[in-house]
Amino acid sequence: MADTFSMRPIARIHSEFGSKFGVPRQSGLVEALSATVVFEPEFRNPDALRGLEGFSHIWLIWAFDQSLRQGWSPTVRPPRLGGNARMGVFATRSPFRPNPIGLSCVALEAVETTAHDGTVLRVRGADLMDGTPILDIKPYLPYGDCRSEATGGFASAPAAPALTVDIPPHLLELVPPERREALTGVLALDPRPHYQDDPERVYGFVFAGLEVRFSVAGDRLTVREIGPAAP
Repeated sequence: MADTFSMRPIARIHSEFGSKFGVPRQSGLVEALSATVVFEPEFRNPDALRGLEGFSHIWLIWAFDQSLRQGWSPTVRPPRLGGNARMGVFATRSPFRPNPIGLSCVALEAVETTAHDGTVLRVRGADLMDGTPILDIKPYLPYGDCRSEATGGFASAPAAPALTVDIPPHLLELVPPERREALTGVLALDPRPHYQDDPERVYGFVFAGLEVRFSVAGDRLTVREIGPAAP
């Protein structure tokens, strides 16, 4: 049996997020988020996707290429617990793992043929940064992948929007209409690190080519600035 395995990306995802900050902490939390899976030239064979259009959801298996570290720790601090408690790495979805592999269930909107990129996948609800390498794609099977008797440990309840979002109208007008719902959903989930709670601090992240800057006081998030992201 081989002790090591060699993998290479079959595709990359194109999403609204230019950095790790702001990306939802798991898939499906913001269904309005749209993204496109574009295959590497070697794998742009439509026959490899034959029949996939019959599935409503798919699994994306991907690499945490922006979270690579030397070595690993047996325990991590899950954001769900506020970063104050340690859990075993294999009891979490932390990116800091012996093998930095991620797993996301996303809605499959369309299998679409394009002139430039060949056949691509239009998906919704992804929790991936733009350019993330995809290692594999598998169909989601509702009779096997969804278990009604399953329990969720310390993450038994889904993360819910925690903040009321206030975007002044003159700033909201700078966001394309088709992306406003997604942006609001991302902000409502509170993208800040859970251990930070400074109402004077201004945070920023890149979304859909725009730099969005905001502050949080109590349970209200206020967008302060929106402008073109730096190249």
